[in-house]
Amino acid sequence: MKKILIALICVCLASCGSNTSIVSSWRDPNATLSKEQFKKVLVVALAKDESTRRSTENRIASINPKVLNPSYNYLNQQNLNLTQEQKISIIQSEGFDGAITLRFIRADKQTEYVPGTSNYYGGMGYPGMGYGYVGGYGMGYGAGFGGWYGAYAPAYYTPGYYQENVYYYIETNIFDLKNNKLVWSATTKSLDVSDINTTVDEIMEACVQQMRADGYMDPKAKK
Repeated sequence: MKKILIALICVCLASCGSNTSIVSSWRDPNATLSKEQFKKVLVVALAKDESTRRSTENRIASINPKVLNPSYNYLNQQNLNLTQEQKISIIQSEGFDGAITLRFIRADKQTEYVPGTSNYYGGMGYPGMGYGYVGGYGMGYGAGFGGWYGAYAPAYYTPGYYQENVYYYIETNIFDLKNNKLVWSATTKSLDVSDINTTVDEIMEACVQQMRADGYMDPKAKK
């Protein structure tokens, strides 16, 4: 399990940026990843539609199919009407010792101000053009201030503006099924969830980094 989670962050770091960050986290003070030594882990995504559920579970399980197993292969429409105890019995009979779960919490709209930018090129005039000259405008050294400022000022500043963003909050948990207890939990928020695979990668990256910070995962663990 330890190597699996390290592999997750290696995959995620291949991307150049992230729209996901940690909001909060919790760790059982007596639990560490090295103590659990999970060998068969159930991946559970609680999603409203089956397509999103399968895509999420498959994305995580693809890191190591020998250890990580999508829950839809065990808990699906065929046993939907079973009691909670019966579902737990199925999981136990399959020999799972750990579980990773993801659950959508809420979506929040936030209006945010995007500040203006200064586009200074480090020299006089537009890039690639001579000092005091803008090709096509017929303006040379004798032009007045109005013409000069009108031609150059727009290249140096873009005004700020307000935009409405939607943040999606996801809860990720790790359960020790041998002892039937929660050992680590975190809430993340993601700005863009249009691509399920990218969002799952970002959530896993953020969670692995937080596990290291929380002491659940050895920060010095080698890849």
